Amino acid sequence: MEQSHLLDPVQIGKWNLPTRIVMAPMTRSFADDKTGVVGLDVVEYYRKRAADGIGLIITEGINPIPRAKGTFGVPGIYTEDQIKAWKKVTDAVHQEGGTIVAQLWHVGRLTHHELTGGFPPQAPSRIKAEGLVHRLHKPYEMPEEMSQPDIQEVIEQHAQAARNAMVAGFDGVEIHGAHGYLIDQFNSDVTNKRKDQYGGNQAQRLTFMKELLSAVIKEVGVESTIIRFSELKDDLPEYKWSEPEDVIKTFIVAFREVGLKILHPSTNHFAEIIANGMTLHQLVRKYWDGVIIGVGNLDVNLASQAIARGTINLAAFGRPLLANPDFVQRIRQNNPLTPYDAKQHLGALV
Repeated sequence: MEQSHLLDPVQIGKWNLPTRIVMAPMTRSFADDKTGVVGLDVVEYYRKRAADGIGLIITEGINPIPRAKGTFGVPGIYTEDQIKAWKKVTDAVHQEGGTIVAQLWHVGRLTHHELTGGFPPQAPSRIKAEGLVHRLHKPYEMPEEMSQPDIQEVIEQHAQAARNAMVAGFDGVEIHGAHGYLIDQFNSDVTNKRKDQYGGNQAQRLTFMKELLSAVIKEVGVESTIIRFSELKDDLPEYKWSEPEDVIKTFIVAFREVGLKILHPSTNHFAEIIANGMTLHQLVRKYWDGVIIGVGNLDVNLASQAIARGTINLAAFGRPLLANPDFVQRIRQNNPLTPYDAKQHLGALV
């Protein structure tokens, strides 16, 4: 395994990371479903990865409000009990010398009133998603089209969640702007048919995302804010950007306008060519000289090569870290990795 670049320490803003390895955000659904509070099993789960030498841990998606919830067992960060529980996680990670950021996740239209405390889904436009709600296995419901006061409320709720994350001891936040969830629903012409300042052409549709990012940056600082974005949509697996390079250029302009430093472009296949002979991350690098987190079914060799070429600065791994709590040490010692087994690893916090 080509490991050298992955194991290099690096400073990203104010984060001194022992390696360039990132724990990718992965929905685990191990919080108490009624309270959204994480338990000691979650504390130990993240502590192990920090002790192993993971450079940066990005948590599973955390709901900023109950209405953001899209499946069972998702943790929140809007009550005192939730904040106190996350403080145990961040304390454990910091005691092991780790760095951890909270991913804030609002699913928008991809939910059901049985998950949101009786509220209908929220969305930029009144367009119903096709398919079944994750694990609830009931059809998605028709969402409410968000009014401008609704939009401002959701922005403030994310700012409050970011404040709560700082109280809970997190080192920063990642905003989930990908995969067909609320922010991405505003960004896409498939789900955003608005006629006000939050709709229109590609650049105008990014207005909600920019305002939300600006509000979060005010709370945690620009060096501690990450955005995850993607063409991927959980409810539209065949969806593709019609002009990928133009779309990416428009995103990059928006990210520069709010002052972002760290991008997390998301794809299922890191090496997939999407336009003009380039991958997603290569296209982003073409227009972005800040920090890029690579992700997408990476292996150790591919990740190390991408870092060496300057395509990415950090490499995020998901399933390999579920199967190998000692992932970093195995790489360091050139030992084989345990293969991921959904039956064994999906339903347990190893």
